[in-house]
Amino acid sequence: MGDCSHASIAGGPAEGASRRLRYVLALTAAFMLVEAAGGWLSGSLALLADAGHMLTDVGALGLSLLTASIARRPADDRKTYGYLRWEILAALVNGAALIVIAAWVVVEAVHRLGRPHAVEGGLLLAVAAAGAAANALALWLLHGAHQHNLNTRGAYLHILGDLLGSVAAVGAGIVILLTGWTPIDPILSVLLALLILAGAWRLVKESTDILLEAVPRSVSMAEVQQRMLAVEGVRAVHDLHVWAVTSGVIAMSGHAVVPALGAHPLVLDGIRRAMGTLGIGHVTIQLEVGDGCAPVETAASHTGPHTGHPHSH
Repeated sequence: MGDCSHASIAGGPAEGASRRLRYVLALTAAFMLVEAAGGWLSGSLALLADAGHMLTDVGALGLSLLTASIARRPADDRKTYGYLRWEILAALVNGAALIVIAAWVVVEAVHRLGRPHAVEGGLLLAVAAAGAAANALALWLLHGAHQHNLNTRGAYLHILGDLLGSVAAVGAGIVILLTGWTPIDPILSVLLALLILAGAWRLVKESTDILLEAVPRSVSMAEVQQRMLAVEGVRAVHDLHVWAVTSGVIAMSGHAVVPALGAHPLVLDGIRRAMGTLGIGHVTIQLEVGDGCAPVETAASHTGPHTGHPHSH
């Protein structure tokens, strides 16, 4: 007897934003390879670290485009939510790989501080300046579109961080050319590694939370309960679960106690609208008849086994 109203869970960037993302992805991937090669040839760890940071951007941009494509694949009897979780699996692998890269940069930087390594300041400066110009162009391509599209906004912030990394590498090149002080290269590379680590840790944490079906940060369980209890006819709620299917797609299930099933359509519609104001688009509610004495329970306070999330289409 429960129903749910269920918003479409497939989606992706608009065509214009998607086209800009493709341009930025190609530009970023090309200069990631240029910086990696330049770092290897010049002996600059800062350039290699910045190339590692650009790898995070390539991964983020690629995931935005890939998700837009995969999300259009229809759900079936075996995969009722479709293929949206591929984005989360890819983000987890990407984040774990980036943590390894950041750790390698830090270890290598410490080693180089103990044993100074020759760095070709001129090549470092040229490659870093080209990388900064490429990142500035990428920001220009995304400017404007990032204000209206969530995926593009995330990509914009990634590229902005990468521009800062390129500027740091330019600074290292200038210092080496003017003073010959090569320790600036591993010092700045550690700062870039910390930048990579921060982004990678967020990727791993957010993707792990989604895979564990944790309550999204944007949702307060207390507010979910309050909004449901505020719906006319709802006496009590229990067995509430709120989780993210993938980034930006939030679902919930729960039980609502009503005095009579005659209010069924109005109660379900009221709960659906109340949850919509919290950004929850996929709602499954089981109605029960009772006197309102049942306690309010969430997944955290429920002592019985949890066998899954019911849903209907």
